Amino acid sequence: MPLHYQACTFRYPRGSRPVLDRLDLRFSPGHTVLLGPNGAGKSTLLSLGASATAPRSGSVRYGRLDPADRKHVRAYRRKVSWLPQRPGFLPGMTCREHVAYVGWLKGMRERDAWRAASRAIERGELADKLTDKIRTLSGGQRQRIAIAQALVHDAELLLLDEPTVGLDPHQRRRFLDLLISLRGTVHVIVSTHDIGDLDEAFDEVVVLEAGRSRFRGTVDEFAARARPGCAPGRRLESAYASLLEAAE
Repeated sequence: MPLHYQACTFRYPRGSRPVLDRLDLRFSPGHTVLLGPNGAGKSTLLSLGASATAPRSGSVRYGRLDPADRKHVRAYRRKVSWLPQRPGFLPGMTCREHVAYVGWLKGMRERDAWRAASRAIERGELADKLTDKIRTLSGGQRQRIAIAQALVHDAELLLLDEPTVGLDPHQRRRFLDLLISLRGTVHVIVSTHDIGDLDEAFDEVVVLEAGRSRFRGTVDEFAARARPGCAPGRRLESAYASLLEAAE
């Protein structure tokens, strides 16, 4: 997956320290999990990747597309889909209307967006909610509708920021199954604090800390950072703790 951050720096207007500091990071094809403590810059990284914000210096590219070039913006946003940590909703719309509207905003024809909305919602196993108003949904159901709106326009790359927040264990299992079903057709970057199923759903691990990349490698390479003698079921947690401790 040719998503490339080159010498990328970002700071908020009143921030004294950059959130990202001349970050060089190229994501691989497939499914990547993005880990890091709160404040590491994960959400900022995904926002930049979605072209919702722009770096103060450096560049973000998807293949040959540069969202800083006005001629590329539309094509870039068709190929890259973003689910922010706090997605917005239009509560007076039905689920299908809402997801179709997002597809239309992405440049789909109205008829195509309407059909695709139904398919995307069904993938989230909410087919029985197609005509329900957004305001009637539970928090977990709204999160699954948000995932559907990220899928509606058949993007090549999905950027998902904490997509399992609000999902119960059964719903989270469904989400992981959905990720697995996308293998080979869609590239995915998922920011999360939950590392329990990395080996099942992801190919690559990136650890971000204080605006810098502290680790990038396969899931097996990540697990190899675990402390000797840790319990087999805790290897991923141990590897993550070891990496963060080494960065201090």
